[in-house]
This record gives sequence, structure tokens and C-alpha cells, in this order.
Amino acid sequence: MKSRTLLQNERIGWHWAALFGLCVAVSTLWAAETNAPAGAVTNAPPATATNPPPSTVTNTPPATATNAPQRTVAAPMTPEQMFEGGTNAYNNWIEFGVGGFFTSGNKAQFQQRNQTSGGAFGGIEDFHCQNTIAKGATMNVDGRGIFDNDDYKLSLAVDKEKLGYVRFSVTQFRTWSDGDGGFYAPANVYYPQGENALALDRGDISIEAGLTLDKLPQVKFKYDHLYRDGEEGSTSWGYTHPVGGTLVRGLSPSIYDIDERSDVFQLDVTHHIKATEFGAGLRYESGRLDNALKIDQFSGESFQQKITDRQGTTYDLFNVHSFTESWINKNVLLSSGFSYSDLDNTFSGSRNYGSDYDVVYTPYSQNGVGYYGLSGGSHLNEYVGDLNLFIKPWKHFTIVPSLRIQQQDTDANSGGFETMGAYSPASFTANSGQSDLDLRERLDLTYNGITNWVLYARGELTEGSGNLTEYGGLGPINGIGVPSIARYTDDDRFFQKYSVGARWYPARRLTVDAGGYYKHNDYNYDHTLDSTPNDSASPNQYPAYLVMQNFETYDGNIRVTLRPRQNVTAVTRYDYQYSTIQNRPDPISGLSEMESSRTTSHIFAQDVSWTPWSRLYLQAGFNYILNQTRTPASDSTQAVLPAQNDYWTLNFSPGLVLDDRTDLKVSFF
Repeated sequence: MKSRTLLQNERIGWHWAALFGLCVAVSTLWAAETNAPAGAVTNAPPATATNPPPSTVTNTPPATATNAPQRTVAAPMTPEQMFEGGTNAYNNWIEFGVGGFFTSGNKAQFQQRNQTSGGAFGGIEDFHCQNTIAKGATMNVDGRGIFDNDDYKLSLAVDKEKLGYVRFSVTQFRTWSDGDGGFYAPANVYYPQGENALALDRGDISIEAGLTLDKLPQVKFKYDHLYRDGEEGSTSWGYTHPVGGTLVRGLSPSIYDIDERSDVFQLDVTHHIKATEFGAGLRYESGRLDNALKIDQFSGESFQQKITDRQGTTYDLFNVHSFTESWINKNVLLSSGFSYSDLDNTFSGSRNYGSDYDVVYTPYSQNGVGYYGLSGGSHLNEYVGDLNLFIKPWKHFTIVPSLRIQQQDTDANSGGFETMGAYSPASFTANSGQSDLDLRERLDLTYNGITNWVLYARGELTEGSGNLTEYGGLGPINGIGVPSIARYTDDDRFFQKYSVGARWYPARRLTVDAGGYYKHNDYNYDHTLDSTPNDSASPNQYPAYLVMQNFETYDGNIRVTLRPRQNVTAVTRYDYQYSTIQNRPDPISGLSEMESSRTTSHIFAQDVSWTPWSRLYLQAGFNYILNQTRTPASDSTQAVLPAQNDYWTLNFSPGLVLDDRTDLKVSFF
């Protein structure tokens, strides 16, 4: 018996096939009537035998070279015409495409990296029909349908000059993610989710209409119905015993089961008066999310446990926004914007253990901490304003200062029943509130007054402060566990980022780009209320344990683009990045500030493309990445090794234009 989802997908596929078949038939007839190339005899009278001209020999002129019909030799197609479909330009077209992949190794990883089903696929790459339906009014139909990749699109648009337009579109496409678990090197054990990657379908059904009357405000209304349905990989893996009964966390695979729907209504009005553009809009969005994280605990063992962490949310979002752009003079542009958002959420959830997914709560001694009957809500108010100034004081020099301010206020409350093992459930409640204010200042400079050079620099500063209040949460059951928290924290933050770069054209076929940046993010926390003592004897030092965090990054890169011949392009790139994280715990812990992480990355990349013939192109690329993260633990003992993420990739893609209607492409990765 087929699943509901499979049957729905088959119905969708047949509907698309029927619709595209109808459009293809219309397009074929339409092309025959409206797209005939010049010189075609489309209106010639029918040939009949009733009135043939008299056949005589006496008056037949002698055959001479001067009276022989002249043969016209067509000019050869240019390379542009060869690639774009021939010498005739058509209003209507349809493009077909087929392909497939041969894979070895991890098929799910291939599907995720290349976002394809991994087997054969084909269908309509592009489809377009257009026609004039009235004076000044046109209708366009566009589509796409790639079967086995679940990639579909259909749009219909009617435009009327100096009046407006109406557009309707339906889009659905699929994304793939690798849901495999981890690899335990000491025992050479791997935890795959399955042979194929997980599939998630995304879609959008939209209707849009607009008024574009001359000298009057432009009005646009749009409705979107958005959805996501399917499965996606998660890195929140479960426990397992890979060897010798040793319990290891983070190896068993887990997946997200996703079902989301939202409806968006948007109205925008813009108007232009002299040198100033004005705009304002309203947006209302409502949605429903019914998602679940499904964790496979102790995969492949005699005692296998399933965890279903289900999260349900309904929300309503209201937003109002506006903007202005005004040319003060030909070298000065002033722009501004404002946005206000109001978001209300209602949520529910549960985390249950069992022999299968989506089971009701049942007490059992081997169950970990969970909950059921979760219900609550949250509210967000957000205000954003920005101001930007474009100045060109000299011909080759531009200055762009900008200012952005953002205020966020949130509050939330929740309640439910906490579970653990076979103990009686315990009720819990929680509430929180947060307020944050951030001010960002940014300055961009660009100079191109030196022949063959473009120089740029950017500085960005963000200053922020806020407070966080938290009460309640999950507590101990039967005396086991940590108590709920009471916390009030004031925090301030200061972000800095400085970037410089240059582009140099030393020769007609050589370009050199070089640049880099320095980034420093600093957080400071003042815990004026903390119910979790931070000394060494405390069983629960977090969350109010750190009083400072510091993130620092240095980055440099260079790219060289060389064209040794007209049909050959080579791009070489090198990136270097060095990042550190500093932490300072509460002084009562007796610990001092320390570097908790140090990451070094080297990235080498080489790409070459060659077009030896107007019908043939060859592309190849190679990437080599060296990445290492060290911690105090890895520096002090060989029992904990530095995290290494070194890898290389190679790809090769030739393409051949078989004729003015057919292309062939082959890829190797």
C-alpha cells in the first residue's frame, strides 16, 4: 500500500504532466503560426489541378545560366547563435533536458552536496509562451518540470501598459540532507541513517497584483502560501555503546520530521516626487509548525530506544515599514528606513521515550528526562531604524556612512509536566523577559583614481546593552536533578570589524584581488541575581557562570585571475583564517581568564576553464582545506586530540553543444 505522501506526489506529477502537455501543444501550434522564420510561405494559396497553366514546348525559353534559379548560401552561425539556439529569435520555446549520476561511496552525502536525487532525471528545463491578448496587454506562461528531482514551476502573468499587472505562480522543489550519524574511530563503527539522503519538499503558491498608473502612487498586493513537508538531518545525535559497553554520546542518527504552513499578505505603496522616492507597506503573516526531532538511541543494540521531541507552534506576525530616498544633489543621496514588528506565538510540545516514535508517555525505569503537556506563549516587539548617506566628494572617491538602531523586547511563559524513569511526573512552570538595544555605525570608502586599481576599506562598530530575567524551568524529580533557576543578568557588548582590500589589473588578461579583515566581539555579563552558586562545589554552575566572552578573528585572502589565452581562464585563491575564544568565569570559581578554543584554517582553490572549440568547453576545479581546532584539554593530554577537519575535493565538467537545440554535459566530482 502506498503512503499518503507518495500518492499525493503522483497526483501532482500527473497534473503537471497534463498541464505541460497542453501548453506544449498550444506552443507548437502557436509557433507554427506566429514564429515562422522570414521567407517561409505561410500564406500561400492552396495548389489545385483545376486551372493548371497550359503546358507548351514551343514557348519554353532555352535553359541558360542567366535564367537558372539563384542559390542562396546561408551565412554560418556565429558562436553566440550557436549557443543561443540559431539565427532566428522566437517568442515561444520549450527546452528538454535529461541526465543521471553514477555514484560510489556515500550516496546520501553526494545527494546533499549536489542537491539531486542521485539517479536519472529529466523533463522540461524551461518553457515559455507569450502573446498579445489586447492592445497594450500581453500574457506570459512560464514553466519547468524536472521529474525524479521533484522540481516544478508554473507561472501565468498578464500585463497591461500604464495600468497594472496580475501574476499567479506555483513552485515546488526538493532539498536533500544527509541524515547519517557519527563515526567512532577506535572501533571503526559507523552509524548510517540509510542509503539515501532525507528529502524535504518546499513550495510557494502566490498571487500578485499591482497598479502602475502614470504620475500616481504605485500599489502592489501579494499573497503567498508557503509550506515545507518532509524530513531533514539533525546533528542532535543520540547515545550508543559502540564497543565494550562504553556509553558514547552523539553517534546515533536523528532526523527532523517537518510539517510547516504559513500565509503571508503584503501591501506596498511607493511614490516618486521630484528627487525623492517614498514607500510604505504592511505585512501580516500567520503560520502553523508541527515538527518533531526523532532520535534513535542505542541503534542496532538489543535495547533500542526511540525519542520523539515534538514541537508545535502557531504564530501571528504584523509588520509596518517605510523608507525614503532623496538625491540632495547629483553627488549626495540620503536614504532612511523604519520597521516595527509585533509577533505572538503559542506553542506546545512533548519529549517521550518508547519502542517506536510518536508514542504517548509511559513510565519506564530506563527513560531519561522528558516532559509532556507543554503549553505556553511568547511575545516580541521590535523597532528598527536606519539612516544612510552616499557622498561622492571627488570623481573617483565615495564615502558611505550609515547608522542603524534596533530595540527588541520579548517575554515568554510556559508550563507542563516533567518526567524521568518510572517516577511520578512533576509539574513545572517558567517565565522570562528580555530587552536589548543595539546601535551600529558603519563607514565604507572606495577609491578608483589610480589607473588599474580599485581600493576599498570598511569599518563597523556595534554597541549594545540589555537585560535578561529567567524564573523556573525543569526541576528535580524524587530529589534527582538540579533545581529550577532564578536569574537576572545585565549585559553589554561591543563588536568591531575592519576590512581592507584592493583589486589590481597589472595586465589586460590578469587580475589580482587581495583583502582581509579583523573582527573582535566582546561580551560582558553582570549576574545581579543567580540561584546557581558558581563555586567548585556547586552541582549546577550554568547558566550564569561566565562573566566575559571574547571572540577574535583574523582573515586574509588573495585571488589571481589569469587569462593566458582568449579561451582559457584560471582562478587561484588562498584564504587564511585564525580565530580564538577567550572566557572568564565568575571569580568565585577560583578560575582565571583562559583561551578555550583556537582554530586555524588554510583554504587553497584552483579553477580552470577552457573553450577549445565554440561547441566545447572544459571546466576543472580543486579545493584543499586544512582546519584544526585546539583546546586546553588537547594541549594538556594526548587523551583528547585536536579537532581536525582536513579534506580535498576535485571536480571536472565538460560540455558539448551538439546543435542549436541540444547541449550535452558530463560531470565528475
